[in-house]
Amino acid sequence: MPITNLTRNERSPLIGADHEPTFSAKVTSFNSSTNYVVPSKTTSVTYLVVAGGGAGGFFGGGGGAGGYRSSTPGEASGGGASAEPALTVTAGSTIPVVVGGGGADISAHGTWHKGSDSSFGPITSEGGGSGGNRFAYIGPAAGNPSGRSQLGQPGGSGGGSGIWYGVGGPGSDVAGTGPYPQGGGLGTANQGFPSGLGRDPASNYGAAVGGGGAGEAGQKQNPDNVIGGRGGQGVTSSITGSPVAYADGGGGASGNSTLSAPNNKGGAPGPGGTGGTGYGSGSDPSLAATEGTVNRGGGGGGGAYGPSNASRVGQAGGSGFVAVNDPFGNVNASSIWSLKKVYQLIKDGEWI
Repeated sequence: MPITNLTRNERSPLIGADHEPTFSAKVTSFNSSTNYVVPSKTTSVTYLVVAGGGAGGFFGGGGGAGGYRSSTPGEASGGGASAEPALTVTAGSTIPVVVGGGGADISAHGTWHKGSDSSFGPITSEGGGSGGNRFAYIGPAAGNPSGRSQLGQPGGSGGGSGIWYGVGGPGSDVAGTGPYPQGGGLGTANQGFPSGLGRDPASNYGAAVGGGGAGEAGQKQNPDNVIGGRGGQGVTSSITGSPVAYADGGGGASGNSTLSAPNNKGGAPGPGGTGGTGYGSGSDPSLAATEGTVNRGGGGGGGAYGPSNASRVGQAGGSGFVAVNDPFGNVNASSIWSLKKVYQLIKDGEWI
């Protein structure tokens, strides 16, 4: 490519090169919303777009991970899908970048806080579904046509169902309807998985279900219905140069405040650890629910039947993340232009 085809901004770091420059890939990471200006030589880019994770429920299920879309060759998108095609772009154009926030803490029944969408131009990942709450709450609630507070909500990955009891009979699986076939939320195709199967416990105590992750469905409670379900596994990407886990589901909570170790634990996040841990029983601070990791898109941990309302709060989901890999983003040269060379280009009208 002739030097004269470079813009002034591309030439600036090359002052000194009297031979043809070379180009290499450049990855730009975004932790917050902004714009991306396409360099003059670029015609396509690959991307990673992770939405904000859903919040964990009050006395409830783990938040679903944010939707996960990737076009990095050899890597996966969410929901078991393969990598998407590279995105065709126009040199010099401006592309809006939106990094979605995680769903906020949930501190009352009948409330759901979904994660916010992330996008890179036309590529949008859906925010993670909110975790469900405790009890068979039947009051009106925005965003939940059935009015049942314990139903986890759909999203990029589905939110886990809350702590059920008195629904369906002791020990029976919960059979929801519509977008809640398992008592928890569905995931979005090619972005994430649903939550696990909810159960009506055999006693007045139960445990909540883990939120879905980008790489795996959320897990239901352990067989005794006392330890919260683990969040679904996320997906690992190396677009930034090293492997990083994104979009794990949040862990579901324990529903019994009197249990002793080892049955007093809330559910763990997905194996990548970007989701939050569900709340365990008792007053041990180490068992408290935790938030999803910032800029990793994990779901928040579910709050449980703890000693105070503060311990019952479902924790916030992690904010999202966007990265763009431009194959011509770096311009490289190895020698020095003389002032005479610069002058000659200006004189000839080729220093644009």
